[in-house]
Amino acid sequence: MDLTDLSEARYELVISVDARRSGEYDDIDKPRMRARIYRVVETAFAHAKVARDAVHMEDRGDGVLLSVSARIPPSRLLGLWMVELHEDLRDENRALRVPLGLRVGMHVGPVRHDAHGISGRAVDLACRLADSAAARELLDAEGADLVLVTSDSLYEDVVRGGGKFIEPERYTSARLTLKEGETTAWFHLPGRAAASSSRQPTPAPASVDAPVDDSDSTYSAGRDISVIQGSTFQRDVRIGGDDK
Repeated sequence: MDLTDLSEARYELVISVDARRSGEYDDIDKPRMRARIYRVVETAFAHAKVARDAVHMEDRGDGVLLSVSARIPPSRLLGLWMVELHEDLRDENRALRVPLGLRVGMHVGPVRHDAHGISGRAVDLACRLADSAAARELLDAEGADLVLVTSDSLYEDVVRGGGKFIEPERYTSARLTLKEGETTAWFHLPGRAAASSSRQPTPAPASVDAPVDDSDSTYSAGRDISVIQGSTFQRDVRIGGDDK
């Protein structure tokens, strides 16, 4: 490895892929689950014509961490690759009694490579997005196969402008509280109808006389929601439903 590779960061798209409820798989089923993740991810890359040497891939036990070379447009990953990933996952799940669900976090930023893998704030953020409580709860509530969570900067720079297989109107924003602080993220359920907003409420200030109790904060998909535990949606939204 060139010594310059250890000190110079590369501007790359980082993708974190996590399995839903991976802790519920036993020692016999977990290797099968892992094999399915790799199969759908690698098949999607092949169908999206992303060369294998353009992708760095690390095993994460219950998922996979990826960084994609800057020579591959992020729009191809957000568009065609996500379409292929969703279709491949649906095909994989047809024969399963308990379908595999995936949470995908994406962010673009400086990434450092070394002999052991990749690191950097861009890597941390992509992983935090995929692992967020909002992503977990949304995937379960919708009974979906796949949820994509992008950073605000990736949404603004790539998603908002649209493109082939990219539909910004199908994304919904939320404020997340992560270890590094609050951030805006954008959620997308591939194959689902666009989220619709009914109004933009002004958040009520927290009471200074008593602590806020959000222990029973919940939301129900398919109806208007404004609160998700650990996160605050920017507006009332309805997530779910069938494409028309």
